[in-house]
Amino acid sequence: MKVITIKQPFATLIAEGLKEYEFRTWKTSYRGEILIHAGKGVDKKAMERFKYLNLEYPSGCIIAKATITDCVYVDDTLKEELQKKDDKVYYGVINKDSNWDGYGFKLENIEKISPIEINGKLSLWNYEG
Repeated sequence: MKVITIKQPFATLIAEGLKEYEFRTWKTSYRGEILIHAGKGVDKKAMERFKYLNLEYPSGCIIAKATITDCVYVDDTLKEELQKKDDKVYYGVINKDSNWDGYGFKLENIEKISPIEINGKLSLWNYEG
């Protein structure tokens, strides 16, 4: 099955159903089931922003599965939609001072799973477990 490695706290936000887009500077034609891997990397500023949620942020393990149903260019219309959904979760993309440019992988059918310890990789990768 395909896997994507994501920094914390964003991997957990997806696993908890709070984040339904994953952002990359590259696009993908892949559609289908994907595993969400919480990498060992941490965005410290974002961790501070989500401290109030009192969530656990495991690292180095697969923590959820989802379905990529679309890959869309992040234009001003999508940024406005994301700001209405949750301006904290999507802050890095919608922030007016940010020159971020890229794509959003639309995630649906998100389901938290028991952690599976494994090292992550770049891009989309395969897990044979």
